[in-house]
Amino acid sequence: MARTDHHVAYGRPMLLLRVANVNPASVKIHTDRVLYSSIGVFILLYFAYATAGAAAFVDASSDYAHPWWRFLVGPPVALAVIAFDRAVVGRVAVNLTDPGDPDPAKLLQRRAKTIYLGRIFIAFLFAVVITEPLMLSRYKPEIDAYLNQLHSQELGRSESTGAIAEYQRQIAALKQRDADDDQAVADLHALAAAKRDEATKLYAQALADSEGNGVTHRAGCPRGGYCDSLVQRSRVLNAEASAADAQAERLLESQGPARQARAGQQADLERRIADQRQATLTAISGDAGFGARTKAMWHLVTADFWGVGFFYVGIALLLVLLDCAAIALKLASHGNTYERTEARAARQLEHEAIARHEHALQLGRAAADATGEATLDITTNGIRTAGQEQRLFDSATEAARAQLAAAIDERFGAR
Repeated sequence: MARTDHHVAYGRPMLLLRVANVNPASVKIHTDRVLYSSIGVFILLYFAYATAGAAAFVDASSDYAHPWWRFLVGPPVALAVIAFDRAVVGRVAVNLTDPGDPDPAKLLQRRAKTIYLGRIFIAFLFAVVITEPLMLSRYKPEIDAYLNQLHSQELGRSESTGAIAEYQRQIAALKQRDADDDQAVADLHALAAAKRDEATKLYAQALADSEGNGVTHRAGCPRGGYCDSLVQRSRVLNAEASAADAQAERLLESQGPARQARAGQQADLERRIADQRQATLTAISGDAGFGARTKAMWHLVTADFWGVGFFYVGIALLLVLLDCAAIALKLASHGNTYERTEARAARQLEHEAIARHEHALQLGRAAADATGEATLDITTNGIRTAGQEQRLFDSATEAARAQLAAAIDERFGAR
């Protein structure tokens, strides 16, 4: 039975406890073991979720080019956040004030809310980053339709404003000048046709008059008569019509160089319009990347909040809950058996360290006192010995002086 308990406490769940950054030796009851094993599971799930989410974000940012390195972005970010989570989960707020006090209410400090608020902010930020590519993929048809509508509107505006509109106005002016020239030639031809019609009518009247069916009711067409005048007028009109046709031909010929120049200008303007349209189409079509799709996504969210927006918020909150699950379990487990066990061990170590420190201080003070007394004795004895030696030195000096004086007196007194 003991072997089985050992396996349960230190077997496979031990890996999850290590992942959760807790001391397996202090996890002594089943409740704490389940709690911190669950935290370890959520941390491992977060690593997979952050890796996949970051890859999706990179893929969406690259316009779904599927770069091979997209799976290399998530692990460093996930490891950084996991390191923060493990630091928060493994931290026990031990109250080290008066560690010798056995009161259980003084084992732990109050929870530091700033750490949890910072982690929630990170969760919201990362949830938004991950939610965006998921929503862009989910509503891709709607976003494409909205972007196509915007592009059509932009193409319409580009046709009515800007360089294309100016080129079209210039082409219209050139065409109007061609139309004016054509109208001038057509007017001359119309005038010639009208004169010919009039000449034909006059000639028909002259024939009728020559047959006696005209105004005079006389047969024949004598010179100077009414019939002859009609014929002459008909001939004049035919001559004027031929002159008008000839004038129209000369006018058309004179318009040739100008028409060719305008045709060249029109062809050049049409080429510029085609180039401008292609450039505009390329620019508008290129405006369909991550930024444009994100803007379109937010348009859909604001336009239909209870449809698209509610789903967006729901996905974001789900990811936030998954992101904060480990920290939430840690927050809910404040003051459990594991934390109390760790707190008691930490307070005991602190109490023993303080006791050893106080004992060392006492030994230091005693040694300092003993050393001071010994030093004082040595100093006093030294001073006393030095005084005695000085007195002996003075006495010897005086004896030597007396002997020297006696020897001098004896020597010079004998002479």
